[in-house]
Amino acid sequence: MAEKQVKYAVIGGVALVLHGVVRLTADLDLIVELSTDNLNKFIEAIKELKFIPKLPVKLEDFINPELRESWYKEKNMIVFTFYNPSHPIEEIDVFIKEIIPFNEIEKELEHFQIKGITIPVVSKRHLKQLKAITGRPQDIADIKAIEELEKIERETHE
Repeated sequence: MAEKQVKYAVIGGVALVLHGVVRLTADLDLIVELSTDNLNKFIEAIKELKFIPKLPVKLEDFINPELRESWYKEKNMIVFTFYNPSHPIEEIDVFIKEIIPFNEIEKELEHFQIKGITIPVVSKRHLKQLKAITGRPQDIADIKAIEELEKIERETHE
């Protein structure tokens, strides 16, 4: 993604782990800036990684804002899933709408170095907001875990 200069951020379980919350997760959740230019770069990167849509649609369909909007309205879709056919358990979920404007997320990104690669990760504050929007039991538990971590961080800095 960095090679293609894709504007994105890691969210979800992987973001929790990078922030210091112990959590098991199987997929990678991303929020991607949804401009056509950025999505073209994102699709190029996904192709190079050999990922394809889980839905029976063309990879390039994800770039089309009207299609994404119809998936959201007609199918109640929140994320679009890509998977690696060689390793079907490898999945990447990408939000199809900017629930929080990407330019706001970008201002508070935290960067983590992993094996020489810089990974942009959504801030804890935005992660809590995203989790609150979905409101699933696991997301509520994740919010509590983030708040507990923040409490520990405050106590150790006092």
